[in-house]
Amino acid sequence: MSSEGTDRTNMPAPSAQSHTRNTQGVSSFDFLKTILLVLFVGALAWAYQSIQPPPPKTVGSPDGAAVTAPRIKLRDGRHLAYKEHGIHRDEAKFKIIFIHGFDSSMLDSPFPFFLSPALVDELRIYTVSFDRPGYGESDPDPNRSPRSIALDVQELADGLGLGPNFYVFGLSMGGEISWACLKYIPHRLAGAALVAPAINYWWRNLPGDITREAFSLMYPADQWSLRVAHYAPWLTYWWNTQKWFPISNVIAGNPIIFSRQDMEVLSKLGFVSPNRGYTRQQGEYESLHRDLNVGFSGWEFDPLDLKDPFPNKNGSVHLWHGDEDRFVPVKLQSYIASRLPWISYHEISGSGHLLPLVEGMTDKIIKSLLVGE
Repeated sequence: MSSEGTDRTNMPAPSAQSHTRNTQGVSSFDFLKTILLVLFVGALAWAYQSIQPPPPKTVGSPDGAAVTAPRIKLRDGRHLAYKEHGIHRDEAKFKIIFIHGFDSSMLDSPFPFFLSPALVDELRIYTVSFDRPGYGESDPDPNRSPRSIALDVQELADGLGLGPNFYVFGLSMGGEISWACLKYIPHRLAGAALVAPAINYWWRNLPGDITREAFSLMYPADQWSLRVAHYAPWLTYWWNTQKWFPISNVIAGNPIIFSRQDMEVLSKLGFVSPNRGYTRQQGEYESLHRDLNVGFSGWEFDPLDLKDPFPNKNGSVHLWHGDEDRFVPVKLQSYIASRLPWISYHEISGSGHLLPLVEGMTDKIIKSLLVGE
């Protein structure tokens, strides 16, 4: 073999060592990239899993609570649980549907406890409360919206045979839903009472300066909870179950959100959330978190655009609010009322969010709604 051939086949020692180091370096780099990729994919999978809410524990299913209340079946196959009080519906003169608030249920209607029996008998009043979708014993609605809940109210009335017209009484977030009833089923209403109704800070016609001022009055934890529900609803479950940052004071049951009068009322009654277990039994996502997403989403209508549902004066709309409400700022509420002159606005001095629980107040609200007193 020639020396030229030997030169081509034998690599010099320094060059061979350099080649070996380069091969080892490339192999180490590829291994590091693989490890980083695996960690990144694992982190994404963990993040995805952590923001996914668990499936609801639907009432009547093998892992859910038993059905104990009467329910009606809706056209889409869901069920609404309800509870009736007062004069039998077939004999009543006035028929009222109560729409409960956030983290609440049909069991929290003020009527059986705070509406005087004498007034019920005098005016022949029938009342019914129902669990909104995902609460208590009503089936969840993955397509829940302000419009869908208003239509649920209409179907409940039809299912119970309440006739062509009925009244709605909405408290807190139930009051917010009452706006949807005024929008989508005004022809079915005989009147409406919105009591301390929640406000969506992103309704397009609210003035920016007043809205920012009202929003700033909330505790930071509640501000962030609403921001997440509006801007990143897919994070609502994670935000309200994580342990790194403070969550909604309402969900946490923090008493700092109650006014002086609210605390006096609760102290007198001896409870804060007596029905919490029942309210949340299908899971906090379907009851609380989805409720936040619906209530503070980008609504397809603005209440400030609504027209008088009773131009012939054959009904009335009343908005009641306490000037010391720490849940919903009174300044923004009074602005809304000022823009809608067909609303009878009642601002109660010294009162907080739990207005119907104040002695005599439920009677007063009902009298103004039904007979104009």
